Amino acid sequence: MTTCPCGSGQSLDLCCAPLLSGAAASSPEALMRSRYTAFTQANAAYLETTLAPEAKEDYNHEETEAWIKEAKWHGLEVRGASEDGDNGSVEFVARYTFRGKPYAHHELASFRKLDGRWVYVDGVMNPRPQQRQVDKVGRNDPCPCGSGKKFKKCCGA
Repeated sequence: MTTCPCGSGQSLDLCCAPLLSGAAASSPEALMRSRYTAFTQANAAYLETTLAPEAKEDYNHEETEAWIKEAKWHGLEVRGASEDGDNGSVEFVARYTFRGKPYAHHELASFRKLDGRWVYVDGVMNPRPQQRQVDKVGRNDPCPCGSGKKFKKCCGA
C-alpha cells in the first residue's frame, strides 16, 4: 500500500488517485489535497484541468511542468477548510525544496464549484489572521468596567 502524498494517512488508491483519474472532488479540501499530490507527481495536466477559467489565463503549462519536475515535495499541512454553497477555501502549507533551497508555500486558496466540480480560483499568499482591534482607554476617561469612576482611580490604579 502506497500512502497518499497529501498527508491524509490513507492509501493513494483510496484518496487522491481517483481524483487524478477524473473523479470529481467531494470538497475544496479534497481538491486541494489532490492538487498537492499532482505536484508531487509532476502532473501539470491535472493542475490545469482543475483551474477555474479565469485562473487558466495566467497558467503556463510548460513553465509549471519544468518547475514541478525540479521541486522535491516534503509534505502538506492543511490548517483549515471551509465550504459555503458553491464556494470554499483551504488554508495550507506545502513544504518543498527547489534547487537545494527549502520553501514553505503558505496560502489561503479559494475554490468554486463549476458544473458540479470543484476548481481552484486563486489564493492569498502568507495570509495573516485578522488583527484584534482594541480601544485604548485614557487615564481620565470613564472606566470601562462601568463603575462611573475615572479609569486612573479604578481599574487603571
